[in-house]
Amino acid sequence: MGFEIIKEFENKISKFFGSKYAVAVDCCTHGIELCLRYQNLSYINVPKRTYISVPFLAKKLGIQMQWTDEQWVDYYKLNDHFKPIYDAAVLWKKDSYIAGSFMCVSFQFQKHLSLGRGGIILCDDETDYWNLKKMSYDGRHPDIPWRDQNIEIFGYHYYMTPETAQLGLEKLEDA
Repeated sequence: MGFEIIKEFENKISKFFGSKYAVAVDCCTHGIELCLRYQNLSYINVPKRTYISVPFLAKKLGIQMQWTDEQWVDYYKLNDHFKPIYDAAVLWKKDSYIAGSFMCVSFQFQKHLSLGRGGIILCDDETDYWNLKKMSYDGRHPDIPWRDQNIEIFGYHYYMTPETAQLGLEKLEDA
Protein backbone atom coordinates (compact mmCIF):
# COMPACT_ATOMS: atom_id res chain seq x y z
CA MET A 1 0.00 0.00 0.00
CA GLY A 2 1.44 3.36 -1.02
CA PHE A 3 0.82 7.04 -0.56
CA GLU A 4 -1.46 7.22 -3.63
CA ILE A 5 -4.27 5.89 -1.40
CA ILE A 6 -3.91 9.04 0.73
CA LYS A 7 -4.41 11.24 -2.37
CA GLU A 8 -7.54 9.24 -3.25
CA PHE A 9 -8.87 9.73 0.28
CA GLU A 10 -8.05 13.46 0.18
CA ASN A 11 -9.86 13.83 -3.14
CA LYS A 12 -13.01 12.11 -1.89
CA ILE A 13 -13.10 14.15 1.32
CA SER A 14 -12.54 17.44 -0.55
CA LYS A 15 -15.36 16.53 -2.95
CA PHE A 16 -17.70 15.73 -0.04
CA PHE A 17 -17.03 19.03 1.75
CA GLY A 18 -16.80 21.11 -1.44
CA SER A 19 -13.21 22.30 -1.12
CA LYS A 20 -10.68 22.18 -3.93
CA TYR A 21 -8.04 20.49 -1.76
CA ALA A 22 -7.68 18.42 1.38
CA VAL A 23 -4.48 17.60 3.30
CA ALA A 24 -4.78 14.36 5.30
CA VAL A 25 -3.00 14.54 8.67
CA ASP A 26 -2.56 12.25 11.66
CA CYS A 27 -5.02 14.25 13.83
CA CYS A 28 -7.15 17.38 13.73
CA THR A 29 -5.07 19.15 16.38
CA HIS A 30 -1.96 18.72 14.25
CA GLY A 31 -3.92 20.08 11.28
CA ILE A 32 -4.73 23.20 13.29
CA GLU A 33 -1.10 23.44 14.40
CA LEU A 34 0.14 23.30 10.81
CA CYS A 35 -2.28 26.08 9.80
CA LEU A 36 -1.20 28.24 12.75
CA ARG A 37 2.49 27.70 11.95
CA TYR A 38 1.93 28.25 8.22
CA GLN A 39 0.35 31.64 8.84
CA ASN A 40 2.74 32.42 11.72
CA LEU A 41 -0.13 33.65 13.90
CA SER A 42 0.51 35.28 17.24
CA TYR A 43 -3.07 35.41 18.53
CA ILE A 44 -6.20 33.20 18.49
CA ASN A 45 -9.67 33.15 20.03
CA VAL A 46 -10.75 29.94 21.73
CA PRO A 47 -14.25 29.13 23.03
CA LYS A 48 -14.43 28.04 26.66
CA ARG A 49 -16.25 24.88 25.57
CA THR A 50 -13.79 23.26 23.20
CA TYR A 51 -11.44 20.31 23.28
CA ILE A 52 -8.50 20.97 25.60
CA SER A 53 -5.89 20.36 22.90
CA VAL A 54 -6.59 23.75 21.29
CA PRO A 55 -5.62 25.93 24.28
CA PHE A 56 -2.70 23.56 24.96
CA LEU A 57 -1.64 24.11 21.36
CA ALA A 58 -1.63 27.89 21.87
CA LYS A 59 0.62 27.40 24.90
CA LYS A 60 2.90 25.02 22.98
CA LEU A 61 3.34 27.50 20.11
CA GLY A 62 3.62 30.60 22.28
CA ILE A 63 0.48 32.07 20.74
CA GLN A 64 -1.56 34.52 22.79
CA MET A 65 -5.06 33.25 23.39
CA GLN A 66 -8.33 34.95 24.29
CA TRP A 67 -11.10 32.83 25.80
CA THR A 68 -14.54 33.49 24.28
CA ASP A 69 -17.98 32.59 25.58
CA GLU A 70 -19.11 31.50 22.14
CA GLN A 71 -21.89 28.92 21.74
CA TRP A 72 -20.67 27.16 18.61
CA VAL A 73 -22.14 24.41 16.43
CA ASP A 74 -20.13 22.30 13.97
CA TYR A 75 -17.13 24.68 13.94
CA TYR A 76 -15.66 27.91 15.28
CA LYS A 77 -13.18 30.43 13.89
CA LEU A 78 -9.82 30.76 15.63
CA ASN A 79 -8.62 33.95 13.92
CA ASP A 80 -9.59 36.97 11.85
CA HIS A 81 -6.29 37.17 10.00
CA PHE A 82 -5.32 36.63 6.37
CA LYS A 83 -7.05 33.26 6.03
CA PRO A 84 -9.41 32.14 8.79
CA ILE A 85 -8.72 28.83 10.49
CA TYR A 86 -11.80 26.89 11.58
CA ASP A 87 -11.75 24.13 14.16
CA ALA A 88 -14.35 21.97 12.45
CA ALA A 89 -13.50 18.76 14.31
CA VAL A 90 -17.14 17.71 14.64
CA LEU A 91 -18.36 18.96 11.24
CA TRP A 92 -19.87 16.45 8.82
CA LYS A 93 -22.06 18.16 6.22
CA LYS A 94 -21.82 17.90 2.45
CA ASP A 95 -20.66 21.10 0.72
CA SER A 96 -20.00 22.88 4.04
CA TYR A 97 -16.49 24.16 3.26
CA ILE A 98 -16.11 27.93 3.79
CA ALA A 99 -14.24 29.40 0.81
CA GLY A 100 -10.94 31.15 1.48
CA SER A 101 -10.32 29.35 4.76
CA PHE A 102 -8.55 26.46 6.37
CA MET A 103 -11.04 24.04 7.98
CA CYS A 104 -9.69 21.23 10.14
CA VAL A 105 -11.89 18.14 10.55
CA SER A 106 -11.32 15.19 12.89
CA PHE A 107 -11.63 11.45 12.23
CA GLN A 108 -11.06 10.49 15.86
CA PHE A 109 -13.00 7.45 17.07
CA GLN A 110 -16.08 9.39 18.23
CA LYS A 111 -16.53 11.38 15.00
CA HIS A 112 -18.82 10.79 12.01
CA LEU A 113 -16.04 9.16 10.03
CA SER A 114 -14.50 7.16 12.85
CA LEU A 115 -10.97 6.07 11.96
CA GLY A 116 -9.56 5.99 15.47
CA ARG A 117 -7.14 8.75 14.51
CA GLY A 118 -6.65 11.25 11.74
CA GLY A 119 -7.86 14.55 10.42
CA ILE A 120 -7.90 16.72 7.36
CA ILE A 121 -7.25 20.34 6.41
CA LEU A 122 -9.66 21.66 3.79
CA CYS A 123 -8.48 24.55 1.62
CA ASP A 124 -9.00 26.07 -1.82
CA ASP A 125 -5.54 27.28 -2.84
CA GLU A 126 -3.04 24.97 -4.55
CA THR A 127 0.02 26.69 -3.07
CA ASP A 128 -1.45 26.38 0.43
CA TYR A 129 -2.26 22.73 -0.26
CA TRP A 130 1.31 21.87 -1.30
CA ASN A 131 2.95 23.86 1.50
CA LEU A 132 0.72 22.29 4.16
CA LYS A 133 1.17 18.86 2.56
CA LYS A 134 4.95 19.21 2.72
CA MET A 135 4.78 20.57 6.28
CA SER A 136 2.78 17.46 7.29
CA TYR A 137 5.29 15.20 5.57
CA ASP A 138 8.56 16.20 7.24
CA GLY A 139 9.05 19.11 4.83
CA ARG A 140 9.18 16.72 1.90
CA HIS A 141 7.08 16.27 -1.23
CA PRO A 142 5.28 12.91 -0.92
CA ASP A 143 5.70 12.06 -4.63
CA ILE A 144 9.47 12.59 -4.87
CA PRO A 145 11.98 10.11 -3.38
CA TRP A 146 13.53 11.69 -0.29
CA ARG A 147 17.08 11.41 -1.69
CA ASP A 148 16.06 13.58 -4.67
CA GLN A 149 14.49 16.37 -2.65
CA ASN A 150 15.64 19.83 -1.76
CA ILE A 151 13.80 20.52 1.52
CA GLU A 152 12.62 24.14 1.44
CA ILE A 153 9.94 24.20 4.14
CA PHE A 154 10.14 23.22 7.80
CA GLY A 155 8.22 20.00 8.29
CA TYR A 156 6.62 17.81 10.91
CA HIS A 157 5.86 14.13 11.02
CA TYR A 158 2.06 14.70 10.95
CA TYR A 159 0.96 12.86 7.81
CA MET A 160 -1.88 10.35 7.67
CA THR A 161 -0.73 6.78 7.11
CA PRO A 162 -1.85 4.86 4.03
CA GLU A 163 -3.56 2.32 6.32
CA THR A 164 -5.70 5.04 7.93
CA ALA A 165 -6.59 6.49 4.51
CA GLN A 166 -7.61 3.01 3.29
CA LEU A 167 -9.85 2.58 6.32
CA GLY A 168 -11.34 6.00 5.59
CA LEU A 169 -12.17 5.01 2.03
CA GLU A 170 -13.79 1.79 3.25
CA LYS A 171 -15.95 3.63 5.82
CA LEU A 172 -16.67 6.81 3.86
CA GLU A 173 -19.87 5.67 2.18
CA ASP A 174 -21.50 4.79 5.52
CA ALA A 175 -20.41 7.99 7.31
